[in-house]
Amino acid sequence: MKRDKKFITCDGNHAAAHVSYIFSEVAAIYPITPSSPMAEYVDEWAAEGRKNIFGSTVKVIEMQSEAGAAGAVHGSLQSGALTSTYTASQGLLLMIPNMYKIAAELLPGVFHVSARTVASHALSIFGDHSDVMSTRMTGFAILATSSVQEIMDLAPVAHLAAIKGRVPFLHFFDGFRTSHEIQKIEKLDAEDFINIIDWKAIEEFRNRALNPNHPVIRGTAQNPDIFFQAREAAQPFYDKIPDLVEYYMQEITKLTGREYHPFDYYGHPEAENIIISMGSVSDTIKDTVDYLMNSGEKVGIINVHLYRPFSEKYLLNVLPKSVKRIAVIDRTKEPGAMGEPLYLDIKNIFYGKPNAPEIYSGRYGLSSKDTTPSQILAIYNNLKQKEPKDHFTIGIIDDINFSSLPQEKEINISHQCIYSARFYGIGSDGTVGANKNSIKIIGETTNKYCQAYFAYDSKKSGGFTVSHLRFGDIPIRSPYLVTIPDFVACHVPAYLGKYDMLSGLKPGGTFLLNTIWDVETTKEKLPNSIKKYLAVNKIKFYVIDATKIAREIGLGNRINSIMQSAFFKITNIIPYDLAIKEMRKAVEESFGRKGEKVVQMNYQAIERGTEVIEVKVPEEWKNLPDESPIYYEQDDAPEFISQVVRVMNAQEGDKLPVSIFKGREDGTFPSGTSKYEKRGIAVTVPVWIPENCTQCNQCAYACPHAVIRPFLLTNEELSNAPSGTKSIKGNGATKEYNYSLQVSVLDCTGCEVCVNVCPAKEKALVMEPLQDHLDENDRFKYMDQKVGYKDTVVDKYKTVRGSQFAQPLFEFSGACAGCGETPYIKLITQLFGERMVIANATGCSSIYGGSAPSMPYTISNRNGRGVAWGNSLFEDNAEYGFGIASGIRKIREYIKENFVKFISDSNASSELKNAMQEWIDGMYNAQNAEIATDKLLSMISNAPQEIADFIKKYQHYLIKISVWGIGGDGWAYDIGYGGLDHVMASGEDINILVLDTEVYSNTGGQSSKSTPIGAIAKFAASGKKIRKKDLGLMAISYGYVYVAQVAMGANINQYLKAVREAEEFPGPSIIIAYAPCIAHGIKGDMGQSQNQEERAVKSGYWTLYRYDPRLADEGKIPFQLDSKEPDFGLFQDFLLSEVRFSSLMRSNPQTAKELFDEAEKVAKWRYDRYVKLSQIVF
Repeated sequence: MKRDKKFITCDGNHAAAHVSYIFSEVAAIYPITPSSPMAEYVDEWAAEGRKNIFGSTVKVIEMQSEAGAAGAVHGSLQSGALTSTYTASQGLLLMIPNMYKIAAELLPGVFHVSARTVASHALSIFGDHSDVMSTRMTGFAILATSSVQEIMDLAPVAHLAAIKGRVPFLHFFDGFRTSHEIQKIEKLDAEDFINIIDWKAIEEFRNRALNPNHPVIRGTAQNPDIFFQAREAAQPFYDKIPDLVEYYMQEITKLTGREYHPFDYYGHPEAENIIISMGSVSDTIKDTVDYLMNSGEKVGIINVHLYRPFSEKYLLNVLPKSVKRIAVIDRTKEPGAMGEPLYLDIKNIFYGKPNAPEIYSGRYGLSSKDTTPSQILAIYNNLKQKEPKDHFTIGIIDDINFSSLPQEKEINISHQCIYSARFYGIGSDGTVGANKNSIKIIGETTNKYCQAYFAYDSKKSGGFTVSHLRFGDIPIRSPYLVTIPDFVACHVPAYLGKYDMLSGLKPGGTFLLNTIWDVETTKEKLPNSIKKYLAVNKIKFYVIDATKIAREIGLGNRINSIMQSAFFKITNIIPYDLAIKEMRKAVEESFGRKGEKVVQMNYQAIERGTEVIEVKVPEEWKNLPDESPIYYEQDDAPEFISQVVRVMNAQEGDKLPVSIFKGREDGTFPSGTSKYEKRGIAVTVPVWIPENCTQCNQCAYACPHAVIRPFLLTNEELSNAPSGTKSIKGNGATKEYNYSLQVSVLDCTGCEVCVNVCPAKEKALVMEPLQDHLDENDRFKYMDQKVGYKDTVVDKYKTVRGSQFAQPLFEFSGACAGCGETPYIKLITQLFGERMVIANATGCSSIYGGSAPSMPYTISNRNGRGVAWGNSLFEDNAEYGFGIASGIRKIREYIKENFVKFISDSNASSELKNAMQEWIDGMYNAQNAEIATDKLLSMISNAPQEIADFIKKYQHYLIKISVWGIGGDGWAYDIGYGGLDHVMASGEDINILVLDTEVYSNTGGQSSKSTPIGAIAKFAASGKKIRKKDLGLMAISYGYVYVAQVAMGANINQYLKAVREAEEFPGPSIIIAYAPCIAHGIKGDMGQSQNQEERAVKSGYWTLYRYDPRLADEGKIPFQLDSKEPDFGLFQDFLLSEVRFSSLMRSNPQTAKELFDEAEKVAKWRYDRYVKLSQIVF
């Protein structure tokens, strides 16, 4: 009976998860980008009751780390349950020890890996094969797929062959490029495999399980007498795998009609020059092969599917006998090796063979570097040379090692039926989500094939996004960015002149601009480069004020539905009436859990997308002078800023040559580069009304991006200020100065937190359009660089008001608008930044804190000192910080030893000896050490040479360096808890700040042990069932750790006290800070983040306290409860003010009521414990 074909529109992660669900009984998971969605899909399907091939739901187990997940996989397999996991990058590396065990014990597990770059000189969340290549020796079979369809077709082979062959499989595909690429593909279901899966092998697997009914001993310790022999005994299982894989690939071919082998050849039957590759680049090469064969060239490609065990037989089966030259390209770099892994395997196959083809090695695509047809052309051209370059690179300009092949001009090799589009958006405006819906609408309502890929920078919401869409009547084989589009849309007016958005737009194409101006003003504001391009290339030009429409409807900055509707209206890709109908369906699916009001607003947005206006392009624009499409600021910025940072910010970093990083090979970046970015992404910015202002500085205290700052000016400074500068007379301790509140408008994200926290009876801040206040930029520059920060007029350590006169050494980060985390960090840098070292766990705080090229940690204008910042990994941050603190302590102890010797043995003056003794006595007190340091440095010129040289050599360690470990709850509660606990127990003088968002914010909002009962999160799709871990009480149990739980929006003074006490405490300290996150879905959006903290404390959801062991030493109660008695009558109202809770009430009211009641019960129980602690003298 002929099988009916079923099509779905999905990404690679969805396809892999779908297949995995069919064959798995247990999934042990842990989140890591870009593989997390696979686990999320499996969890959602299990919660919905979807059945696998065994007629049951998959048991999903979230572990504390990837190492834990691998251990759980190992144990689950030993129990007799077919088990899978999903991971990438460092996560995969953490699994390697268990991979050796799983493979050697011949257990049929499957790891699905969205291959991602392993962090080296820098972290990258993007894709290459460095992680997979690190597992080559584990004994896992390794299967590669190149496209979303191949994942659907070949991922089953990994499961089927693992079951029958007793060798575990690692199935991988390119992270982001394939994992997140959306394609219309044919779907396979469980029933397709009922007669293919080896049920007898499954029964035998279960019979081998560890079970007391047939007890055995497994995992023994062996000595030299037998270990070697036992290791070799498993070889026959590996010898059978290639044939087994071929067998199951033929079964897939019977099902689908698509031909697969362990190695697939595509190209001319008498090819002379071929490329051998793995992964998504293979489709790019196939398209290029077609292009070259149409020109009469004899070329081809071998696509490697089965990488381990590597089969000579199946490679030679497909290799044309005519081949003379082979280029083997690897998506990884193996420093110090004779070549990269795939290349060495191919070389080994042909070693010693007569008439072997010449083999050349190449590298490409590290960290998802886009690999285009023109780069593939360069490889084939290289193979045609008399002496081809070996060990070449493509896609970069290597002017140090001279490995790069010449860059060819981009060409369009897509079939003429394929329509391509590029959309420029901003993170959180909904552009990406809308385009995902567009692709699904087109894929599922027409016979067209479609593809979508989304490119991002590293910022959080508010970052730069580009959506790349293709539609056509034939399957689309183009796993690279859209470089020659038919349609371009700019959703962010601020992007005009910042990015080369019209690059490659075809003559006669279409440009849609979201503009905040009327038609005539828009024409005036357009850069000349855009005007000329539109005219010369006869581009159809459309505008719409989606920003205004969204605000009128009540959608804030979410213009997605409006722009999506305008796209369908303009392009007529599908009939507009059909598009409207399907967009409304997509709105219900996407926003239904947020409530009917949100759904109705998006319906209105769809209807108003018709307000798009076509603008006639003036013919005279053709005659405008040529100018660069990107405007680069001409100022006195440092060379690194002008040559590197601004080029990267303009999305032109691909053009930077290797030599630009000479001297920075270790990944070091200069501090304070974020202040040169000036994104100008806010639609509205805060404007100060002096007569309403109380000078409390709470707005500056709460500002997530440090864009609003108070300044104290002398009369002379005020008279020299730019005209129009507003000020009022200072009050209290600042009455001798003029007070001014200044906003860096081009760095503002328009979140409105400042307005919402302003306590003035009549608000002293109002939001007004950015375009009306661009002159504030010069005013801020004057205040920051000329007036400076008078942080000694009021003691910055004693009051919130005083703290904000200090320069923030954390500014203009890439965090989300309204971020709940960054204000905590900013204050610490204002107090201690000039002597601070930060060890930052990987996560949100490392991404907005250290993503090239924008570095928000900066240096003091006063003395050039500032925050030294470093990131190691996710799991080891506490240990990393501990190592820094230990190293600093050792060096300072060495200084002390030498000072003791100099005091007793040298001919130094009594004044110098007294200064050295003063330093020794105060070395662990920040203020005393600073005073003693200044004295010592002032005496160097008159000191004996030996002492002067010693002090100069170690002068950077004389001050008391404040070491901080910063990270989120995923680190502190889960993957890094073991290390954190050890560091807390160590007694070392180190400070920890836990930014507790109660989810894995950076990887998309997965559940952690900090997630409370009743909250919906990824990996907790039906609501979290168990209570939150109490990290603070666990730390208090040591008795010698300073612990504070804070929420600055609830009590601004308590946080300031906690930070000050933690830093001065002579031992380990930990501050757990409640941080509202965009993943919470706060009603009123993230502009309410500080107010939400206050509501959390008032309702009893969060409790404020400080535990100071020094008080116990004084016979006092060390636990200080800083919260007032909460009103638990507000508790469930608080829960319902966030989508993470309210969506459960909509989807499952009975479960929600039970979990919310339990959550309230736990909150009361926890508060009662805190009350009791506040009454005990320890």
